[in-house]
Amino acid sequence: MAGELTAPGETVYVVDDDASMRNALARLLRSADANVVAFESADAFFAHPRKAGPGCLLLDLWIPGLDGLGMQQRLKVEGDGLPIVFITGHGDVASSVRAMKEGAFDFLEKPFDEERLLAAVRNALERSRERWVAEGDRNALTRRHATLTAREREVMILVAQGRLNKLIAAELGISEKTVKAHRGRVMAKMGVRSVADLVRATQRLGIA
Repeated sequence: MAGELTAPGETVYVVDDDASMRNALARLLRSADANVVAFESADAFFAHPRKAGPGCLLLDLWIPGLDGLGMQQRLKVEGDGLPIVFITGHGDVASSVRAMKEGAFDFLEKPFDEERLLAAVRNALERSRERWVAEGDRNALTRRHATLTAREREVMILVAQGRLNKLIAAELGISEKTVKAHRGRVMAKMGVRSVADLVRATQRLGIA
């Protein structure tokens, strides 16, 4: 098996009430050098403090108490973007369709091929890494945006809308020279080099 499944700071969570299956999954994942934390129920999973970082959830659909679909809904409500790979020995079309519509990353029926499962986990982890990178970039943009003055924020939005300096000056009641100065500071503080980059930044911040 080429390469480690998880990098430092990444975790594969397993939730399955069948101890033998849970242990077998943990052994398989650890054989691929994955950092694994396994639970027998949804309650145990939610009671365990999770470290910040990429990861994925290998989740049995039919567990006692809060079942897999219920866990999926709770994670969604909590805004947790942990990719879910569902596993089940009693799968049905309706449940799999519902799980996928609600955003499940994959759905595997027992008995499953080990390589197929590892591939699903590997792909789910890649999705999680991409999300963490995107969130990190967005958080950095938010911090940069917080350094702007109220006037600079006004100028940034107008520049991103494609307004010329002369029109921005007229709208804000300031000189064109002042607009140019504000515009330069906005570009520097936001860490962008072009108006196109600034437009993308405002879109990612949701203020376009």
